[in-house]
Amino acid sequence: MYELNKSKFGAFVAQLRKEKGYTQKELAKRLLISDKAVSKWETGTTIPDTALLIPLADMLGVTVTELLTGEHIEKQSMLPETVEDIVKTAITYNEAAPSRAWNEKGPWKTAYVLGCLFETICLFLLYQKQQLTEPVIINAILTLIFSAYFCFFVRIKLPAYYDQNKISGIHDGIVRMNIPGLHFNNRNWPYIIKTARAAMLVNMVLLPLLALIAGHINHEFWLAIERYVMLFLLLGGLFIPMYIIGKKYE
Repeated sequence: MYELNKSKFGAFVAQLRKEKGYTQKELAKRLLISDKAVSKWETGTTIPDTALLIPLADMLGVTVTELLTGEHIEKQSMLPETVEDIVKTAITYNEAAPSRAWNEKGPWKTAYVLGCLFETICLFLLYQKQQLTEPVIINAILTLIFSAYFCFFVRIKLPAYYDQNKISGIHDGIVRMNIPGLHFNNRNWPYIIKTARAAMLVNMVLLPLLALIAGHINHEFWLAIERYVMLFLLLGGLFIPMYIIGKKYE
């Protein structure tokens, strides 16, 4: 198997970073990690987690293969077998593929299904009353997506570099989440996941129910404020509890 040269890798990252005009802090901020992590890469102490290789290569203007070999490669100059060997090495060098929430046992999957059914009933009743508005539909879509992520797709353990550095952002595939002042690690991450699940499932039930009740009491007044109420409860109801519980177990 190809042997990664961490010193060569680090020197190449440092060279490319300087050519792009980034400081270590700027590069770290764009990748939602700490500048200490970038420093460790450049000194050859560690290499990035597998999930960061593609965005790092894109930012530095090279391919992942060039990044891992620590040098620019002319097109067609490397055999496909060699490229595959390098990529396999990078994958096995880091932690195994992350375990996802669907592998966990617990009540969250059932709770998600029940929440979806309740939300669907509320939306149907709003439709019948001709009170189904755009903010309510948007909220329903967002709660379905975020709840599904935290109940089924979220990684249940963070990469080791989260425990070694103070990192305020989560970079998980297409999911990007940054909470200033909160440092994610494997001490607080399980509690953050549970809090996020509970918050989103409560919102899934509470917000359409609130629309039904408030619309029945004073429909005109509710129409005037619903967009702001929905936004506050959806975002505040998710990120404020996550911040509080995350700081508690940080």
